[in-house]
Amino acid sequence: MRLDVISSGDRPGQRRLPPWLKRPLPGGADFVVTRRIVAESGVATVCEDAKCPNLAECWSRRTATFMILGHRCTRRCHFCSVETARPATPEPDEPERVARAVAELGLRHAVITAVARDDLPDEGAGQFARCIRAIKDQEPGVVVEVLPADLHARLELIETICAAGPDIYNHNLEMVERLTPKYRPQGRYRRSLDVLRMVKNVVPELITKSGLMLGLGETRAELVQAFDDLRAVGCDVLTLGQYLSPGPGTAPVAKYYPPEEFADLGNLARARGFLSVASAPFVRSSYNASEVFEQLVGRRPLRGSSEPRTASPSPSVGC
Repeated sequence: MRLDVISSGDRPGQRRLPPWLKRPLPGGADFVVTRRIVAESGVATVCEDAKCPNLAECWSRRTATFMILGHRCTRRCHFCSVETARPATPEPDEPERVARAVAELGLRHAVITAVARDDLPDEGAGQFARCIRAIKDQEPGVVVEVLPADLHARLELIETICAAGPDIYNHNLEMVERLTPKYRPQGRYRRSLDVLRMVKNVVPELITKSGLMLGLGETRAELVQAFDDLRAVGCDVLTLGQYLSPGPGTAPVAKYYPPEEFADLGNLARARGFLSVASAPFVRSSYNASEVFEQLVGRRPLRGSSEPRTASPSPSVGC
């Protein structure tokens, strides 16, 4: 049974949110510590640049998701607040700074994402590999999850990242096929599926993960088709979360899905065989990523996995 959704039919300029989409303001000693460590690292975070609504919660638990290769993206996706401009040259010491920040935060699960770097010959794949190795060298027990752009589905670049030994390879489908050309003009729905398929071909046991934003005007049938498309390429983990327009000039919200419908869609996805599904309004690609990984540890052999180290305070990565 399909549940009703609430339309965002506010007047232009208004972004009135339903009560289940309210979040607390940042605060607390751990929030301050996280902000300091992030600032001292000199590495961008998707928490800040993408205006993630979970920033207060995650930083108050001393967690953050690092965004390597700078603040500027070579692509212009209409749902994203990251600046589109000519990026700077990658910084050679960035991997070591990321690894140091991971250690200082006490993470046992680190998520590394990046802006799209279509300007680079390797599109940033080499920097991802160096970050993975730097973290593993400094903290061997840390689980590393990577979230690269599509890299134009170039097999040699996907192999570069996989060879560095990530524990999870995450690449977001973002939205249903019909909406992709409108809101993600430099991306390709089928190309993103090809990326996930290639990862499985390169390292069959490597966990693959993808996410969809809800609320851009998709239909239930289109979402189910996306679930099936992801399973067809062997995707193991799925995240479903509410799209929230990050600011003026970005795509408007077409619908606010209530928690009950997220639960319903999550059940539909689980029925298709995903090993793990997170479906709720505030779910994002790396939100509670550590907990998701730990649920999978006993369910399948993991390439190069080891027991997570004990970390305190809270070890999971959010945003």
